[in-house]
Amino acid sequence: MAQNFDMVVIGAGPGGYVAAIRGAQLGLKVACIEREHLGGICLNWGCIPTKAMLRSSEVFHLMHRAKEFGLKADGIGYDLDAVVKRSRGVAKQLSGGIGHLFKKNKVTTIMGEATLAGKGKVTVKTDKGTEEITAKSIVLATGARARELPGLEPDGKLVWNYKHALQPPHMPKKLLVIGSGAIGIEFASFYNTLGADTTVVEVMDRVLPVEDAEISAFAKKQFVKQGMTIMEKATVKKLDRKGDKVTAHIETGGKTHTMEFDTVISAVGIVGNTEGLGLEEAGIKVDRTHVVTDEYCRTGVEGVFAIGDLAGAPWLAHKASHEGVMVAELIAGGKPHPIKPGSIAGCTYCHPQVASVGMTEAKAKEAGYDIKVGKFPFIGNGKAIALGEPEGLVKTIFDGKTGELLGAHMVGAEVTELIQGYVVGRQLETTEEDLMETVFPHPTLSEMMHESVLDAYGRAIHF
Repeated sequence: MAQNFDMVVIGAGPGGYVAAIRGAQLGLKVACIEREHLGGICLNWGCIPTKAMLRSSEVFHLMHRAKEFGLKADGIGYDLDAVVKRSRGVAKQLSGGIGHLFKKNKVTTIMGEATLAGKGKVTVKTDKGTEEITAKSIVLATGARARELPGLEPDGKLVWNYKHALQPPHMPKKLLVIGSGAIGIEFASFYNTLGADTTVVEVMDRVLPVEDAEISAFAKKQFVKQGMTIMEKATVKKLDRKGDKVTAHIETGGKTHTMEFDTVISAVGIVGNTEGLGLEEAGIKVDRTHVVTDEYCRTGVEGVFAIGDLAGAPWLAHKASHEGVMVAELIAGGKPHPIKPGSIAGCTYCHPQVASVGMTEAKAKEAGYDIKVGKFPFIGNGKAIALGEPEGLVKTIFDGKTGELLGAHMVGAEVTELIQGYVVGRQLETTEEDLMETVFPHPTLSEMMHESVLDAYGRAIHF
């Protein structure tokens, strides 16, 4: 006999588990089906463990700077296995926490592989066999996985994907990172800090290509200063694997260069996990591996929603979680507001950190806005200097006619925490006047946010 629910969520990543909990809070009978790990890629193999590893490399970097702070640190080194063990422990702790939250909120957890089996029906293959579940509403939250390009497929020894890079079989000596989006540049930053001779290849005209051009240029300058080799407008055409070496054929400027590495990390984007779900049979449209939805994450098939990475860009955990809440509230009869992609911040935890929300300067101009741009450097901020982090920039973009905050872009220490101030500002439809009249505490890095706004209107005080 089939189990019956008000809402069934397929996938327990940051979109799925949040949707399930919110649905249960609203009084719905909810089940969440997961084939591998509670918490999905983000918690187990993405956002969380990478940040744990990056924290280790950050501390290692600071240890080498001890003398600057009047401190002594001798015999500085690292234990890569211990760094990885800590990272995996952090992920395990949080994954177990989701199981606790499911029990607390009375969400039924089913471990297995799910397939749509008709209107309001899902079949699940578990280790005990196949069972059928019925539900008034079904939420697809199966996420995405690393894209694999022909000839660049990971083997776990010489060529790694993100999973291999999180559990490295060895410490790279000469490392090639293919792709300079958030995943690629974070791994490049981690391994470069630990001493790997790191080369980053990016097919676009600059590293971190989704960011504002000025921020990308600033970040690149810091990466090069740290010893990275950055190759832009470049493509890895072929990898020759022999013994313990990889020869990369890299095309740039109409010429092909061959370079030898002992490790390659492929970070060339993601593809949605659409296989085996029965989407085509259900009449659900898929475009370039992602489910097509409207602004409320509806698939066009009655009672079926898709959220998170499966539903397309921006591929961010916090976007998935917010969509999960919105869909749960919609299913429960509420009237939530749709997600505004332009008000979702992007954060990259390389060194220096990069964070942004809204339009870049180029996009604002393309959209026809008469803009006002403000900038403030970290070197003009007392807290940044006291921290020993004087390299950075805060940039704000306003509509010159209305004072609307169109975008904010940052590079430097802790900007992934600072960006939320501008996110709240955009959500509240803040104008430049509101921000200029806000009192920012001193001494803080956040004062640079204020000064950047003031600069857009010719009123900066400290620079």
